[in-house]
Parts: sequence; C-alpha cells; structure tokens
Amino acid sequence: MELLINALIIFGLRIGDVSLGTLRTLFTVQGKKVLAPVIGVFESLIWVIAIKEVFAHLDNPWNIAGYAGGFATGTLVGILLEQKLAIGFHQIYVISKHQTDRIADALRQNLFGVTIIPGEGGTGGMAIITSMIKRSRLREFQKVVDGIDTDAFISIQNAMLYRGFLHGARK
Repeated sequence: MELLINALIIFGLRIGDVSLGTLRTLFTVQGKKVLAPVIGVFESLIWVIAIKEVFAHLDNPWNIAGYAGGFATGTLVGILLEQKLAIGFHQIYVISKHQTDRIADALRQNLFGVTIIPGEGGTGGMAIITSMIKRSRLREFQKVVDGIDTDAFISIQNAMLYRGFLHGARK
C-alpha cells in the first residue's frame, strides 16, 4: 500500500509542476517578467521533490507510472487552467458578405472596439471588421457575430497589447 501511496504523491507532484510549467510558458511569451520566474521557482522545486522520490525507489514501477501519468495529466490540467484564466488578448478579423455594418453595430453595443477596413477578395470589394479583445470575452464576441451571420469568416490570433485603450480602460 505504501508503494501505491508514494506513486500517487509523485503523480500529484507532477500534475502540479507540469501545470505550473504551462502557465510559466504562457507568462513568458506574454512578457510577464516577475510572474514567470516566480512560477518557475515553484515549478522546479516541485519537480526536484518528485524526481528525488522516483530515483530513490527506481525498483518501484508504480513510481515511474505515477511520474509519467502525472506528466500527461499535468499537461491536460495546464491547458484547462490556461483556458479558464484566458489571460491576454485576441486580434480578431471578421468578414461577412452582407452583414458587416450590422455585426459592427452589435459588437459596439456590446462594448467591443471595432474598426472596419476596406478589402478586396476573390469576388471583389468587401469590408473587414477587426477588433482587439480580452481572451476572456471570446465566446461573447463569437455569439454576437453568429447571432447575425453564421457564415461569417472569423480569424482569431493571439496578440499582445503594447499601448492604447481597450474597452475604455488601460491594459
């Protein structure tokens, strides 16, 4: 029983350090110069404790399974955490054949900043709606567009906000 408990502890430690690693990577890419290294300290401390337990009992296959299973589960938990936190911004482009003005008006009514850019596609002239939004508002943005034109082309890219205003407030 003690062998299984030790493997479960390793499993839990790996979930923790891999999840933190996912968040650290996200914060590193976003240039969070204080938060990323602080998370890195805890991530590495947890990893050292987990690997010490594995190496101390290499004859226990449950520890190795706990280590590997914790890594896989930690990857999933890290992705889910990152999606739940939805930290950062998206740059979105919307192209609608006939509903550009209605979509732009509805987005503005829902407090999304919108810019309309003239464009030209394979079938001629068109307008492109562009907007920078908080990632946490993506579903709301999509719902507004889909409520008007379910055939609208929507391109979503991760973005960094350097300066300016978003929804009337500084970044």
